[in-house]
Amino acid sequence: VQLQASGGGLVQTGGSLKLSCAASGSIFSINAMAWYRQAPGRERELVAHLRSGGSTEYADSVKGRFTISRGNGWNALYLQMNSLKPEDTARYYCHAQGIVDSWKYWGQGTLVTVSS
Repeated sequence: VQLQASGGGLVQTGGSLKLSCAASGSIFSINAMAWYRQAPGRERELVAHLRSGGSTEYADSVKGRFTISRGNGWNALYLQMNSLKPEDTARYYCHAQGIVDSWKYWGQGTLVTVSS
């Protein structure tokens, strides 16, 4: 599975961005997808998670502001980010989990910068 994230950029506090992740390859093997982020000097953290049944999970810091969704099947994953804050500044990574636990895939990341 190959993942290509896009949509990052520079936005002012309170603004919005929509990230996209295009998945290709053996997408039939995907069981769940997620967005993670990593700010400079910090560990990578889970932002939002979407399972095949449609259930979602969000980090407390983004609840009510971010929405994870997908296209037809697992060919695309999205993250709508509203009311952005400077602390949302990070590189955002797309992640896919296969039906086998060891099948984990990462995209290259897209940079989001929120100016104060």
